[in-house]
Amino acid sequence: MGKMPSYLAMKTDPAGTASEAAQALIQSDLRELGAATKKLANHAILLGGGLGFGLGSSLFKWLAFIAAVYLLILDKTNWKTNILTGLLVPYIFFTLPGVLFNLIRGEVGCWIAFVAVVLRLFFPKHFPVVAPSLFADKFRNDIIGVGVCLVIGCYLLQEHINASGGFRAAFSKAKGVSNTIGIVLLFVYPVWAFVLYLP
Repeated sequence: MGKMPSYLAMKTDPAGTASEAAQALIQSDLRELGAATKKLANHAILLGGGLGFGLGSSLFKWLAFIAAVYLLILDKTNWKTNILTGLLVPYIFFTLPGVLFNLIRGEVGCWIAFVAVVLRLFFPKHFPVVAPSLFADKFRNDIIGVGVCLVIGCYLLQEHINASGGFRAAFSKAKGVSNTIGIVLLFVYPVWAFVLYLP
């Protein structure tokens, strides 16, 4: 009788057609996985800028800074929240964008400091002491500053979720949604910065 036609051959036939099909399927899956990984890396490099913090991190830094200032202003107005605003001040210091920080540390900063010293003479409880250079030069753009921001963001997010009555309630109450979005932004920047710091 001779050789069977290939259309009659069984899939479990030891001729190797089944193992060849499985190998081809595995190879196809690995190629797709490689392409997806390559796209992910390209998008991360584009978002991260490839050099240091890049565009993505500076965008997150600006958003976190704006969210912290928003939450601080919101707490100081009639919208009283249960946020510890004392934690927002160091967060604002560590996330203050470089352009604003250099402006405040330059000539404009000298005049602001002069006015603050004069005002402190008359209102000592309303104008606290300025930050020392150690914090401004060493910790601000370092992993330590990002770690402080991460701890503050985690703590404020956890406290806000507990005060709202759970994660779902934090996003469903009309009054707390803007607070929740602001606090989530406080959490996102340091997480992204840590991802970029990792080798």
